[in-house]
This record gives sequence, C-alpha cells and structure tokens, in this order.
Amino acid sequence: MNTELKYRTFDQLLGEVGTDFVIYNNENMIEPAQLIKVAQKVNYDLGLRIHGTKEKMLTIENKKVRLPDDFYVLNYAYLTTTYKVNYRTPSGRETENVITGKGPTPWVDTCPKCYKPEVDCCCEATYTQECQNGESIFVQVVEKRKTETRIYENFDRVRISTDGGRTDALNDKGNVAYIKNGFIYTNIDNGNLFISYQGALEDNEGNLLVLDHPMINEYYEYAIKSRLLENLFINGEDVQAKMQLIEPRLKAARNNALTIVNTPDFAEMKRNWEMNRKAMYHKYYNMFKSFDDY
Repeated sequence: MNTELKYRTFDQLLGEVGTDFVIYNNENMIEPAQLIKVAQKVNYDLGLRIHGTKEKMLTIENKKVRLPDDFYVLNYAYLTTTYKVNYRTPSGRETENVITGKGPTPWVDTCPKCYKPEVDCCCEATYTQECQNGESIFVQVVEKRKTETRIYENFDRVRISTDGGRTDALNDKGNVAYIKNGFIYTNIDNGNLFISYQGALEDNEGNLLVLDHPMINEYYEYAIKSRLLENLFINGEDVQAKMQLIEPRLKAARNNALTIVNTPDFAEMKRNWEMNRKAMYHKYYNMFKSFDDY
C-alpha cells in the first residue's frame, strides 16, 4: 500500500452515504451517533497500517514527559543526550523557516530531506534522514525549531516495560520506561526522548478520520449502509431485500480493502530484499572470508 495516506472526516463519509440513501436522509433517519462506531470498527479492522507514522522529540523532565495529543501506538523509543545546533536569527517576517542543511557553511538554503529551498520546505518538524560518511551509513534526527535546528546522531535504545514490569523502570535497570495516563515515565531524570508512533485517526479538532482511498471507501460505505439497514429493520421497516443486496457486497468490499492495505509498497519490498540479502551474505559467505588471508 502507498505510504502517502489521505484521510477524510466521518461527516464527509456520512455525506456520501446520504447521497445514496436520499429518502432516508431527507426524512432524518440517518443518525450519526449510531453509525460512528461502525467507522471506528472499520478503522480497527484495517489495522495499524492506515495510521500515519509520526516522529517526535520529547524533553524528559523529572523522569517523565507528556505524550503527543495524537499518540495511538508506540513503535520504538530512543534516548539521546547530545546534539548539534544550527542557529538562525529570524529577520523581517520570517518566523517558522529554519535552515536544516549541512555543508561547508553553518547552514545552506536547501532542506536535506526534500532538497527544496527552505521557504518551500513542508517537511515535518521532526524527521529522520540517512547520511553517508565514506562507506558507513548513519541516521540523523533533525528537529526544526523557530530559531534553531537540532541534529541528533547518538542514540540509546529505551525498553518499554509492560504493566507488570513497572518496577524495573524504578530500579535503574538500564534505560527503561512505561506508559501511563498519557505520560511516559522513565528512570532518567532529564534528557531527550525520540519516539516513533502511530498517530490517532483524529484531526486537530478531535473529529474522527477515515482512510480516503478509491477502493477502500466502498468498505466504509457498505459497512455503514449495512448497519443503517439493520437499525431500520429492527425498528419495523421493510428493508430485507436491501439487506440481502448489501451483505455480499460488503463482504467483497472488505476483502478488497484488506488486500490493498496488507500489500507492501515498493519501499517495503526493497527493505525486505536488502535485509534478506545481508542475512544470506553473513550466513553463506562472510564466515569464510577469514580463510582468504591464508
């Protein structure tokens, strides 16, 4: 599935259903409160792949830090204590543009991620990038602020404890943390915590979002239509023929949607190929390299 995901609000989805059920919509027989849980169920059924992957640099103070408002599921977390800073003094009407590149001067006028001029750059406030130093490849985390850009290169893995392992986070056994009530609690007094997480399917105003895809939209629409007809049937409406028409189409739409969501895109297949090639190299060739010296 393409990693460039697009979303629309639940109200827009319900508007599409209302255009198909004109009579029920005109008679106010479509209740959003009864159908929003159907969209939530479809989001859950499609899995975590439809949730956008986001990155954030958090500042730990007094062994805890608040998670982002759109946090849903944590992918991984790294602790970093050192970073390089590129300063830039805002001038004129510039308030958000920050220089992030590396070069012979303290900064350059292009973004190292999208290679666009800084004035046209729309990259995230925090993002990762791969850099090459000779033959070695390393990862940097770039955090863009109003007057400075921080570049992190050294990271330590943080182990996220389960509910039963919270005592580990209090006994200073390595870098350990646990999540509770929207906060990450750690055994580290102060520092910077880089997290990768799946964002919640909500907009800035708290409205439910659904995936907007030409083939997957049918799954949302048929799921809502099926529940709507079911509610009408329970309330005494004669909709049995419509239900028999919708049910097989809902099943086919669900199968198509899950197939599309679970199909890896080219970047994922390329990473899997590289990992498998490297594993086979170490298994069948690298162990014999020492004999070449004799």
